[in-house]
Amino acid sequence: MEAARIKVTIRCNVCGEKFVLRGRREKGAIDTGFKQCICNNSNDLDIEEHNGL
Repeated sequence: MEAARIKVTIRCNVCGEKFVLRGRREKGAIDTGFKQCICNNSNDLDIEEHNGL
């Protein structure tokens, strides 16, 4: 069975950049492949999950 895709908004708390991605819920965590913001921030991020695509 393939994991359901979910829509995720990631907002950087350093520069304010916003990314809207699709990911999969795996083992209780969301995997989008996102590593870091364009300002090199990889820790101070707000992640919001949306229902549906």
